[in-house]
Amino acid sequence: MLDRIGITATSLCALHCILLPILLPVLPLMGLSFLADHTWEHIFLLMTAVLGSIALFSGFKRYHKRLYPFYLLYLGVALYWIKHDFSEDVEVYFIIGGASLIIAAHFINIKLCNSCKQCDEETCTS
Repeated sequence: MLDRIGITATSLCALHCILLPILLPVLPLMGLSFLADHTWEHIFLLMTAVLGSIALFSGFKRYHKRLYPFYLLYLGVALYWIKHDFSEDVEVYFIIGGASLIIAAHFINIKLCNSCKQCDEETCTS
């Protein structure tokens, strides 16, 4: 369940980042200009990282004992975080890359958890 929430949160974050340049002129008229602030992006990204960590740790501890979903999650968060350090021309690639890695981490965690629910204890912990 947490993985699905994490996938949704990451997708919404990516959508926010991609649509923001298009909607930027309209936001003040709607009273939503705070959404254009980088601080909001970082807060949302940190919430996504915390939620992702909890979801992945739950699967790690209960089922699969694999670390690589964490690597994907944190690499995706790092890509998202540093996107403002580069020109706006390449920012979208960092957004897509970071979001894809975070979503992949959740999908892999779901797959690992589902496969280990059906296997014996010895196979899951190796």
